[in-house]
Amino acid sequence: MTPAPGDGPADAADPETAPDPDPSDAAELPTVAPQLRDLRRRAGLTLEAAAARARLSPAHLSRLETGRRQPSLPLLLGLARTYGTTVSELLGETPATADPIVRAGGPGAREADGWTYWQAGGSGRGMQALRVHVPAPAAVGRGARERGQGELVRVHPGEEWLYVLGGRLRLHLGESEHLLEPGDSAHFDSLTPHRIAAATADGTDLLFVHTLLQSSLAGLCLGGAEHHPR
Repeated sequence: MTPAPGDGPADAADPETAPDPDPSDAAELPTVAPQLRDLRRRAGLTLEAAAARARLSPAHLSRLETGRRQPSLPLLLGLARTYGTTVSELLGETPATADPIVRAGGPGAREADGWTYWQAGGSGRGMQALRVHVPAPAAVGRGARERGQGELVRVHPGEEWLYVLGGRLRLHLGESEHLLEPGDSAHFDSLTPHRIAAATADGTDLLFVHTLLQSSLAGLCLGGAEHHPR
């Protein structure tokens, strides 16, 4: 007799139709049930809405939230994307606490085409902070001038905020040009074509914060063109 669809052993692997596992087997794996419930409630989603986003049935998501079923790795990845988190958080792993203090004698200066950077915030975060010295165009090396560093316009996802500490800064945003004095600041969407340059002979010093999804100083949008292709 030919088995009907759904009767064969292959269907037992289907997470929607497979029988619930033996509780003793589930105990060997870290449970994600509490994290799944908390993340869904924090997101303000009903069980039905969260299940639709994760492309699961509400019944299957309910079994995951009550610990009656353990998710596979692909399902964990999908759930992490659904709730905007990581698999580590779903598994209840606690990351090492980052030191919130950056001392004056911390990481040293880095240079790119005459521009100098000092780390002013913690690494590995969604927001990066730097102290920057922008040299006057005449002080930039010949190689950087030939690459057009002072004329390079950048466009990329994210936001940027800067605060002028010393000297004057020339900021081009789209079709507008702004001259910023010490104490002035700017906050803009990085998808707006932008360019900055020192407007004083001694250069300009500023604090700079951005939300680029990278932390390497060599790859910042302020750096040399060879480090940050667009």
